[in-house]
Amino acid sequence: MVKENINNQVLRGGEFLVKDSKAEDIFIREEFGEEQMMMLKATEEFSDLEVKPNLMRFEEKDYELVENLMRKAGQLGLLAISVPEKYQGLGMGFNTGMLICEEISSLSGSVATAFGAHTGIGTLPILLYGNEEQKMHYLPKISSGEWIACYNLTEPDAGSDANSGKTKAVLSEDGKHYEITGQKIWISNAGFAHVFIVFARIDKDKNITGFVFEKDQVEGLTLNPEEAKLGIRSSSTRQVFYNKVKVPTSAMLGKRGEGFKIAMNALNVGRIKLGVAVTGASKKTINYAVKYANERKQFKTTISSFGAIQHKIAEMATKIYVADAGNYRTGQNIEDHIKRLEEKGLSPQDAKLQGAQEYAIECAVLKVFCSELVQFVSDESLQVYGGMGFSAESEVEACYRDARISRIYEGTNEINRLLIVKMILKKGINEEINLMGPAKAVAKEILSIPSHNKSSDELFLEEKMVLKNFKKAILLVAGSATEKLGSKLSEEQEIMMNISDMIIDTYMLESALLKTEKLIHKDGQNKHKEKIAICINFLHYAADKLNKNGKEAIYAMANGDEQTILLLGLKRFTKVKAVNLKNQRRIIAKKVIEENKYCY
Repeated sequence: MVKENINNQVLRGGEFLVKDSKAEDIFIREEFGEEQMMMLKATEEFSDLEVKPNLMRFEEKDYELVENLMRKAGQLGLLAISVPEKYQGLGMGFNTGMLICEEISSLSGSVATAFGAHTGIGTLPILLYGNEEQKMHYLPKISSGEWIACYNLTEPDAGSDANSGKTKAVLSEDGKHYEITGQKIWISNAGFAHVFIVFARIDKDKNITGFVFEKDQVEGLTLNPEEAKLGIRSSSTRQVFYNKVKVPTSAMLGKRGEGFKIAMNALNVGRIKLGVAVTGASKKTINYAVKYANERKQFKTTISSFGAIQHKIAEMATKIYVADAGNYRTGQNIEDHIKRLEEKGLSPQDAKLQGAQEYAIECAVLKVFCSELVQFVSDESLQVYGGMGFSAESEVEACYRDARISRIYEGTNEINRLLIVKMILKKGINEEINLMGPAKAVAKEILSIPSHNKSSDELFLEEKMVLKNFKKAILLVAGSATEKLGSKLSEEQEIMMNISDMIIDTYMLESALLKTEKLIHKDGQNKHKEKIAICINFLHYAADKLNKNGKEAIYAMANGDEQTILLLGLKRFTKVKAVNLKNQRRIIAKKVIEENKYCY
């Protein structure tokens, strides 16, 4: 079984900004137990046997292939991981679901999208908001793959602003049915889905309402042809038209007007699941690049021996490792919070709902970081291939195209960046986390004489001090922006995105340091010298980015002496010791090249 952290001091969502975590209090991927590894092995075998041999077919818009693969995955239990046993699921933990999602999503963007749309936004609204009758009716067949689910939210004029949808639900005169009329676009799995979750507005309600029904039980629902897309070509994506589609009042999900709440909470889980899915894709993509670099010869030697190629491999491996650390740290935080809430007497349904809500900030952080990671890895891998990478015959060409959508769905990265800052500030205002005290302390500190660190044998002492300073840099910039702009800060999206990027890089750095520290405590430093190099490499990357984003925000909101003081504080809090990063990268790349695959 997975190691439990229930009794440890796990921080609340967003609290990482003002409090430190201990290595022993976080979960790392290497701690999964025998049961989880058996499920992972079964998933790997499924991918090797069913997905890998068909990679070229996914580029030929073979929707039937994806549908059949989904049903096979259901027969193996891969769609039932997080569904309670009561509804014929496997009832495994949240983090186990993350592990399986990573593997099954790694080889094909088309499979990843179908799987994510079904097990995430296609299942969660029913699991979290459905009544007992709905759950008993839908979840067993959704878990087995007999029924595939799709999620109808986006409209032509309602994308990021999901609550502005114009689809209407009109109650019949006898009060027994709703007639749904409207248009939905970009609906994943629509072409072969049996279960439809749709959001519509009743009368002039402020918020939309959710409904769930079986496609073959209604009339008036039509689909446009499959969309022609840049990537994920065998993922079914259609427009759905509702022309007075009659559904019983019992089809309502949750309460009237809860649709927007349902949609947002489903997205919280969707974001972290997307993060782990594209991290899996990043691992497979770097493997293509490394194997090619070890085979391709130029100037009578393999290109993997070239410093420029090693630089690319090291940078890709660094960010993948960091993503991995953040994904499973947060996944276990969610799982532990769910268990704590259940122990306090909450129903499993409410506990799952609140568990994801608590760490919505971290979910958004991971969505942004990991989706930009997979774009970076696919781009750099294609570059390693050179001209061959631009050919449709190469593996990385499809990876490059499939990766692009991840920055758009589950909320665009721009929206998620804004949400990160808004959610943190909201928690501060509501006193869920103490932001004001630390922010005031930082404001005083920039006017004081810097203290010199005492020498110590503590692992990562220097790096931890830098991390603390990074958090101070965030509080300095965010605190100044809040004080200066007040409620108008939300209108200054550029400044908010600067702050968000500072938060993202700091959380990911902390996750990598904690993971590496935990591994060193277990195995010793010699066994993990490459991971230490990864942490050093990413720390310097984060320092440069924090300094850049901090300066941009300060330039935009302060002038004169105030600006000078803030810039001096920022410089102080983002200062790092000079390191030969070329050597660190070569350490990282050497092992990956020797192993002929990502190995961290």
